[in-house]
Amino acid sequence: MSISSLPLHKCSLSLDHQKLINVLANEPNLLIIQDLDGVCMGLVKDPLTRVMDKNYIDATRLFNGHFYVLTNGEHIGKRGVNLIIERAYNDRNVVKEKGYYLPGLAAGGVQWQDRYGKVSHPGVSEEELDFLARVPQYIKASFDDFFVNNNHNLDERAIATYIEGSILDNKVSPTANLNIFHDVFINQESDYFELQKHIKELMNDLLKKAADEGLKDSFFIHYAPNLGRDQTGQEIMQEAKGKDSGTTDFQFMLKGGIKEVGVLGILNRYYYQRTGNYPLGEDFSVRNAPRNYHQLIALIKDNFDPEQMPTVVGVGDTVTSKAVDNNGQLTFGRGGSDRGFLQLIQEMGKEFNTGNIIVYIDSSAGEVKNRKPLKLETNNGQMYVLEGPGDPRDQNDPLTLNVAFPGGHQQYITCFQEAAKQRKQ
Repeated sequence: MSISSLPLHKCSLSLDHQKLINVLANEPNLLIIQDLDGVCMGLVKDPLTRVMDKNYIDATRLFNGHFYVLTNGEHIGKRGVNLIIERAYNDRNVVKEKGYYLPGLAAGGVQWQDRYGKVSHPGVSEEELDFLARVPQYIKASFDDFFVNNNHNLDERAIATYIEGSILDNKVSPTANLNIFHDVFINQESDYFELQKHIKELMNDLLKKAADEGLKDSFFIHYAPNLGRDQTGQEIMQEAKGKDSGTTDFQFMLKGGIKEVGVLGILNRYYYQRTGNYPLGEDFSVRNAPRNYHQLIALIKDNFDPEQMPTVVGVGDTVTSKAVDNNGQLTFGRGGSDRGFLQLIQEMGKEFNTGNIIVYIDSSAGEVKNRKPLKLETNNGQMYVLEGPGDPRDQNDPLTLNVAFPGGHQQYITCFQEAAKQRKQ
């Protein structure tokens, strides 16, 4: 069988976007689970400057019931996606009344929203929300402390502006974002790395503080991008190296708010709209689900009718694989905030034989310079991907990226809109 005749779920880094359009337009039992930043809008250093194409938003409505987002960002707040959508239409009432909001899970899986902007936080306590509300204050104090004790010859007013832009006061995922400071210290690599370590220590201190307040098992730290997890299950920070900013986002998140578990939350609701029953119960919370891949697959097998299982298309842009030399023995740190949910979708497809498709968006052309671009080559007039986003020596990476969009989010949303148009017809 030639490569061109292979079904997409058996391909690797295919550029056959028409074949993907055909699946999205014609598969009746379809579930799209899609990341946001870098996928349907460009990666930017300041989240307040993000914009989203109105035509793309319109297209998502044509997939009503078959399209959900899954993001570590949030729907609400001044840095939430909802404000971006409201700005696109310049009329909040129209957005709300006609259902232009993007349905799905945010904050990794603990913030649910429907098309009309109704938001809930399943499984989250008032005590946890109270602690999260104080985290931005602790982040600011930590930044202040760093610059008081480290003379970087920066103007005090400039420092204050940088700090303000680096604190993302999200409701359930407050974040320290170092993109601005990586630019400031672009020629002072050691200074930026010291700031990275300082914020990492702050996050660990916050976990201890939460434990002292009786919230020991409530939170975890998400590093974006990261190098996967260590033996204790904790994510590994990616150190900056040269122009590669490494980990820029230090997110203080609720345990259970990891994307792979969010897949189950979306699948549970998808089954309800098709069958009238929630396989995991109406009150299912991602916070009560297992974390282990095998346990997650077992939970799906035990509760979801295989006859109703959809073809799932997972779309993301953050997948990493970096070599670590241990005395001449190469091991690979496999991470990225989208890896977990994409890999689970892939495993579900194999288990249920549903031909699930993993779509990768190359977001390296954005303002945030911590993404490895796809390496392309042309042979006999045919373009193909020579090298993916991971380390080329990592031959045993369990995640296969079936379809690639080297042209980034603009190329993807053009394809998405064409599929929506054909699906409507």
